[in-house]
Amino acid sequence: TVGISQTFEIAGQAGYRRDAATRDLAAVTENIDETRRQVRAEVEQRFYRVLILQRRMETEREALTAVTDAAAAVKKRVVVGEDSRLDGNLAMVEAERGHNQLAVLAEQLLQSRAELGAVLQLPARELPEATGELRATPMTASLETLQASARERPLLRSLEHREQAARNRLGLERAATYPDVTVGLSAGREAPYDTREQFTRLTISVPLPLFRRNGAGIGKATTELTQAEIERQSSERDVMAQVSALWQRMESLQGRVKRLAESVLPALDENRRLSSTAYRAGEIGLLQLLLVNRQLLDARRDYLDAVGDFIQTRIALEQTEDSSRQHSRYFRVLSDLPA
Repeated sequence: TVGISQTFEIAGQAGYRRDAATRDLAAVTENIDETRRQVRAEVEQRFYRVLILQRRMETEREALTAVTDAAAAVKKRVVVGEDSRLDGNLAMVEAERGHNQLAVLAEQLLQSRAELGAVLQLPARELPEATGELRATPMTASLETLQASARERPLLRSLEHREQAARNRLGLERAATYPDVTVGLSAGREAPYDTREQFTRLTISVPLPLFRRNGAGIGKATTELTQAEIERQSSERDVMAQVSALWQRMESLQGRVKRLAESVLPALDENRRLSSTAYRAGEIGLLQLLLVNRQLLDARRDYLDAVGDFIQTRIALEQTEDSSRQHSRYFRVLSDLPA
């Protein structure tokens, strides 16, 4: 006897398997897109970190030059008896503090350049330097637009695909309660040699028991689906809350930057010019001059810190925008780096 048989699934199990596999593949693809977005954001954030530290060093060098010149002038005046040794010591200490702050910034800048080079996969000996402009430019998109775009974020789409895959696997386990039907077709000969007859046989068989409950498989699939639903819902709430928090922080930082740039810095620049003239004329002492220089330096630090925080916040918000816009912005940033 020679025959063939084929088992048929009568509850659509093959469709559930295909749909689950398709959803898993889509989830992996979305995860790759999400990773690509995160890498772009990390490169951009580290780029601006290097740029801000470079600007901080320029500010510190300028302040150190002013303090060093004042210290040299005080030293001469101490020698001739016009200023006290206390003034000389104050000027020397302020100059040394400036040198120390500059050294600290140099160390931070070196570390930031090394981190940027590592993200860009540059050779260890090639540390990039950032060139560009620091601008607290407000976003053109509104909060509602950002929230709508955040719902289409690859991370959330990946979680949605995983939820659908878990739902298909639950459908597969429920369909497994129905028996598979096996159909067979065979041909052969039987009976003694002199009376041998040929025959063709069609068989249909089902396993026993006919309907199994499959409680373990259904329970496991139900648990996985519940976990996927909770993860998607919680991630969506977290993303929406993050967008709202970042938007409020960006508005606050924009106001800080505007106040510092339009009110504080111009007034302190004028104070420095006036105090330098007054000190040379002998109208004020060293303490007043150092105080004005210190206020100006602190204000410039606050301004650069506020601009840096604004840019970092904006980069985080821009992750909810269209991927193609992020792609063009990413290469614009990289073009600012030296070859």
